[in-house]
Amino acid sequence: MSSRQIVRSADAPAAIGPYSQGVRIGDVVYLSGQIALDPASGTLVEGGIEAQVEQAFRNLRAVAAAAGGSLAHCVKLTLFLTDLAHFGKVNDAMQRWFESPYPARSTVGVAALPRDALFEVEAVMVLDARRPSGT
Repeated sequence: MSSRQIVRSADAPAAIGPYSQGVRIGDVVYLSGQIALDPASGTLVEGGIEAQVEQAFRNLRAVAAAAGGSLAHCVKLTLFLTDLAHFGKVNDAMQRWFESPYPARSTVGVAALPRDALFEVEAVMVLDARRPSGT
């Protein structure tokens, strides 16, 4: 069995609880949920849902890079929204941050998120996953 490696990135916010930013086991990396915290200040970004989605994806990208991958290696995302009316805006952002073929995804409506965030994203990456060409 592969050994467990903890993934850390100074370019993403430090964990705000007893968890790691990511955990790698072999070629599989589990990326903890990212909200729209500014890595430098540790405060939630202003600007509403669009700004929060963009910052959360920047944070996720930073942890993915620290694990030796990129968002293109993500095979599964779980999105959490405090208001499912923002679903379309999140889909728009997904098309900016990911290319087809897109990762598998679940979207969950939740009552609240840490720090009163509007959006959170977590992911599973497979570092040897190759993007198929074509469809």
